Amino acid sequence: MLTDTHTHLYSDAFAEDRVAMMKRAEAAGVTRFFIPAIDSEYTEAMYQLELDFPEKVYLMMGLHPTSVKENYVDELLHVREQFASRSFYAVGEIGIDLYWDKSTLEIQKIAFKEQIQLAKKFKLPIVIHCREAFDEIFEVLESEKSDDLFGIFHCFTGTHEQALQAISYNMKLGIGGVVTFKNGKIDKFLNEIPLEHIVLETDAPYLSPVPYRGKRNESSYVALVCEKVASIYGITTEEVARITTQNSKDIFGI
Repeated sequence: MLTDTHTHLYSDAFAEDRVAMMKRAEAAGVTRFFIPAIDSEYTEAMYQLELDFPEKVYLMMGLHPTSVKENYVDELLHVREQFASRSFYAVGEIGIDLYWDKSTLEIQKIAFKEQIQLAKKFKLPIVIHCREAFDEIFEVLESEKSDDLFGIFHCFTGTHEQALQAISYNMKLGIGGVVTFKNGKIDKFLNEIPLEHIVLETDAPYLSPVPYRGKRNESSYVALVCEKVASIYGITTEEVARITTQNSKDIFGI
């Protein structure tokens, strides 16, 4: 049994074949799908996904850093309203992204901190998005670190040192398609990280693993990530699936 801890199944990229795509995932052994939020425009689509695939799809709620713009106060209010009306399995995806827009750094930090505090209030994990912002992310995590801060460093692409630092903040490392890339780098040191700190993900429809790199990603491809991780650690895919799925249960509480 495999768990995709990060997949945008509500994406328009799946509009034509969502049901068939889910069947392919289940055929590949993927039985649990954790869905990150982006902003208020996607909330209804996420709720519909939950209705369409009950007991398979598990929702998060949060404001993605690339959606932290002039209206971020309203967007954070929307997040809080959703938490007031129902339960979720994580606050995510949240964090800092300096690839697209460095000018919003200060409000990204504010949004990140507010949502970490929301996660602590509800005793939920956070799911972190980090792009060209390791130092900034770690600065915020350092200011918020506590026993009730925990979660997943989604799409981890940092160095061995950064991996250890993320783990020190009670974060699992979300490993996806990048681990299969020739220039992905994380495959060089991943086996030095105990597997208890790893969860598997796709980030579908983005970041397809080899041999589908550059094409649309989908949740069935988490099996390819599992194969690569198994080869890196020198163990069976069954063992990787068992341990990483248990890790996801430890994080999400289900």
